[in-house]
Amino acid sequence: MELNPRPADIAPRTDRVADLTWDRIAARLAAGAVAILPVGAGAKEHGLHLPMATDQIQGEWLALRLAERLAPRHDTLIWPALSYGYYPAFTAYAGSVSLSRATFQALVAEIAGGILGFGARTVLVLDTGISTLAPVAEIVANLPRSVHLPIHAGAHYRAAVHNLQAQGWGGHADELETSRMLVIAPGLVDMARAYKAPGDHAMPPGPLDPVDPASATYSPTGAMGDPSLATAAKGEALLAAILDDLTGSALAALA
Repeated sequence: MELNPRPADIAPRTDRVADLTWDRIAARLAAGAVAILPVGAGAKEHGLHLPMATDQIQGEWLALRLAERLAPRHDTLIWPALSYGYYPAFTAYAGSVSLSRATFQALVAEIAGGILGFGARTVLVLDTGISTLAPVAEIVANLPRSVHLPIHAGAHYRAAVHNLQAQGWGGHADELETSRMLVIAPGLVDMARAYKAPGDHAMPPGPLDPVDPASATYSPTGAMGDPSLATAAKGEALLAAILDDLTGSALAALA
């Protein structure tokens, strides 16, 4: 029975823990592997043109590309995405599930804490959400050897948005998110149903309303902004900017 790790098992590389056996994971962690935990909804409305799992798909895609960028210097293991979270703005749309903030934070804390308990050098929590930002940041601040990596917050991404965005306002299933999905999973994007949200200014915070046209947060499709303006070329530039931000933050944390 082979229990001793081979050199190939602990050399810098990228793998999903779901594809490995526990002894290989143990060897990699003991040798200093970094963990990535994507956080992205698998059941949250994204308009009529994007799948419910849009956030999860983006999180898993970005986690793999980030891991590939780190692999020359850091052995990296990717955990399954945390696909349920705190998304209270979308629960009026069928199938959109949100946990309470406390339950979501408990999940993040227990999962990340468990990974650290197995000996991960660092846990990188890759956060695709907006409503999840503060809850995740609060948990990560109280965990050792953990780093919060929000995908929308970096300087490269903000500059790319400034240069590329044509919509007057957005925020969800919009021009930007749809452009990214046209690169990541074009077969799951239905541009014939990418309808502009009503109104000409940003909605106030609060739950979106699919029914009442008089509501300040009325969105019959669930989108915020104008996804019809999305292109794959914009998506390529936006994703490159996100990865530059994520890589810079991760390398700084691991230095």
